[in-house]
Amino acid sequence: MKIALEIDSHIQDCKDLQQLQQRNDFVSIQEASHIIAVGGDGFMLKFLQKCLKNNIYKPIYGLSKGSFGFLMNEWSIEHLKERLQKADAYTLSPLRMTATCMDNSQHTHWAFNDIYLWRQSHQTAKLSITIDKVERLKNLISDGLIVATPAGSTAYNYSAHGPILPLDANLLAMTPISPFRPRRWRGALLPNDAHVLLSVQEAKKRPVCAVADNIEVRNVQYVEINLDLTKTFTLLFDTKYNLETRILNEQFKS
Repeated sequence: MKIALEIDSHIQDCKDLQQLQQRNDFVSIQEASHIIAVGGDGFMLKFLQKCLKNNIYKPIYGLSKGSFGFLMNEWSIEHLKERLQKADAYTLSPLRMTATCMDNSQHTHWAFNDIYLWRQSHQTAKLSITIDKVERLKNLISDGLIVATPAGSTAYNYSAHGPILPLDANLLAMTPISPFRPRRWRGALLPNDAHVLLSVQEAKKRPVCAVADNIEVRNVQYVEINLDLTKTFTLLFDTKYNLETRILNEQFKS
């Protein structure tokens, strides 16, 4: 087993990191069979974006040095190789977003947690929702709308009162953000092969941005979203507190 190490540049140097590097013979990502990523969830998402851009598809084991670390494992520098060998593996595919802006430019990005549309001004967004070429909601007036993967359903989606999805559900969560009309619409569950088209109504008057994890595109007119099953990444978790257990635990927290 050859291990590469990636550390969030925002983490201040500390004795823990020095000990981690001294105790292990790390190699480059190109040589590695496994990658350890040290940071928080935000860093993990950025690193996954980097791996996607550079066609790096190697198992990634996160070590938490951030504020929360839902996608990370508990910090410890002991017995790392044994932990990697025993870890549970989860395969994740990202959502693909193609955003067409008001100037007709197109921007394609991927997201492992969620893609959401958000109003850019004091006025609410006005959106129409089409699923697999069938218009399902003509006018959603709200602060925005989230489309989340099962792995991302515990993040922004859950904070907006969306459902938590089991990893093997083969579903996507669609959740409105502070809906005004229809006021009682709480969102939808979509099959993970659904093709979503979100159209921005009155785009000049009610400008909207689209965000794929941490990548923002402003002044969008149309946003197409689908799960890209051609790209798969493997995250590793300690068996005693794997991703499936974390998702289940989140549903019973007060």
